[in-house]
Amino acid sequence: MSSAGSGASADACAAADDFRPPIVPRAAPDAALTGAAFARLMEAVGPWEKAPRIAVAVSGGADSMALALLAARWARAKRGEAVALTVDHGLRAESRAEAAEVARRLTARGLRHRVLRWRGPKPDTGIQAAARAARYELLGGWCRRHGILHLLLAHHLEDQAETLMLRLGRGSGVDGLAAMAAVTETSSLRLVRPLLGVPRARLRAFLDRHGVDWIEDPANRDRSHARVRMRDMLPGLAAEGLDAARLARTARNMARARAALETGTAELLARACLILPEGYCRLDTRALAAAPAEVSLRALARVVTCIGGRQYPPRLERLERLHRTVTGDAAWRARTLSGCRLAPGPDGLMVCREPGAVTERLTLEPGTEALWDRRFRIGIGAGAAARGRITVARLGVEGWAALVGEHPEFRNSRLPAPVRLGLPALRIGGRLMAVPHLGYFRPPRPASKTVGFRHMRVRFAPAQALAPAAFSVV
Repeated sequence: MSSAGSGASADACAAADDFRPPIVPRAAPDAALTGAAFARLMEAVGPWEKAPRIAVAVSGGADSMALALLAARWARAKRGEAVALTVDHGLRAESRAEAAEVARRLTARGLRHRVLRWRGPKPDTGIQAAARAARYELLGGWCRRHGILHLLLAHHLEDQAETLMLRLGRGSGVDGLAAMAAVTETSSLRLVRPLLGVPRARLRAFLDRHGVDWIEDPANRDRSHARVRMRDMLPGLAAEGLDAARLARTARNMARARAALETGTAELLARACLILPEGYCRLDTRALAAAPAEVSLRALARVVTCIGGRQYPPRLERLERLHRTVTGDAAWRARTLSGCRLAPGPDGLMVCREPGAVTERLTLEPGTEALWDRRFRIGIGAGAAARGRITVARLGVEGWAALVGEHPEFRNSRLPAPVRLGLPALRIGGRLMAVPHLGYFRPPRPASKTVGFRHMRVRFAPAQALAPAAFSVV
C-alpha cells in the first residue's frame, strides 16, 4: 500500500475492524520533532499562499503519518487545510484494509482523508516502477482536479542517504548524486519534501509522544529491493564515519553544483534555442559550441528530451557523439536520437519529432482533454458532437497526400516536411477532419452532427519542459 484519494469505501472500513497493526519499536521521546521546528522547515520550502491548501501522501508508515499530522496542524494555524491521500495499489491482499485503517486513524484526529486505488491490469514485469508511476499519476491527478498546488512527500534524512548510495552504485554524475530535491515543480504541482534533513527517529518520537500508531510495510524489510539492502548497510557505514547526516550533506553539495549547471543551461537555451508552436525548434550550434562543454551537453540533452516528448535524457555516450557531430562537423547530415530528427539548415540546427516514432492513437470525447504523444495537449469543447469516434494520430504520409490532393495550396506550407508529418491530425471514421497547426478544418456538412473543430484547443506541452525550475537547494 502507498499514498493517494477518492474516498474510503464502506467495505474497506468494515475490513478495518479486524485489522491489527504490527507492534513497532519506539524512539526516545526527547528527540521528537516539534511543531515549531516543522514550521521553520515549511517556510524554507515556500512560498505559500495566505491560507494554504496542501495534500500529503500517506502510506500509513511512521514517516508519512508524522508528516500528515504535522502538516495538518501547520495548515490550520495558517487558516488553510490539509488533506491526506493514500494510494492503494491493490498488490497485496491486506492493502485495502490497511488503507481503511489509515483513514480511520487520521479522520479520528480531524484530518480529511481520501483513498486512491490503482485499478486495471498490472504489468508482469517492472511492477515497482509501474506502481511508482501510477502512484504519482493518481496523486497528481487528484490534486489537479481539486485545485491543490502542493503535494507533500515524507522522504527524510535516511531516505536521502539511501538515494545517494543507490545513485553512487549506478555510477551517476552530478544530477544523480544530488539525490532528491526539497521542491520539484511540475506544470501544475509542487512536490515538496520538507523532511529531507530530519532523521527518522525524530518522526517516530513525535508519533510516540502523541500516542499515534503506524503500519509497517513488509516491503521495507524485503532484501530483494536494493534500497532495503542499502538501508541495512548504513549502520556499518556510520561506524566508519559515513553516517546518514554526512551522506545527506554530500547530496546537498552536489545539489548546489547541479543548480548552478542548470542555471547556466537555461541561460544558454534562452540565447540559442527557439521553440515553435508546431513542436519543433531551431538551435544555434555556434552558441552551443562556444559554451562550456558540460553546459552545452546539458542544453542539447534538454532540447532532445523536450522535443521528443521523453521523460529522461538520452544515454551520455550517444549524446556526446551527437554533440561532437553538430558542433564540429560542417558536412554532417540528418540523424535521429531519442525519438527526434536533427538536421542542419540555414537557420541553424532543426530538431523535430521523428515522424516514424509517433505511433499513439488517442480517442477523444467532446468536453475532454488529453496529452497526445507526450507533446501536445488537445481538448474539444463540451458542446461539440460528432458522428463517429474522434481519433488523434500523426498526419503521416497518407494524411499529407490526402490533404494536398484536395487542397494543393497546402504544398506552399513553410513547415519542414518531417515536422508536418508528425503533427496531430483529427479524424472521424478514418476521414481527415482537422490539422490545426496547418490551419486546416473540414467544415461540417449541413444538418450533420460533425464536431466543430475550430473550437478545439491544441498546445505544445511536452512531458519535460525545455528549462524547468532549477534543482532546489534548502
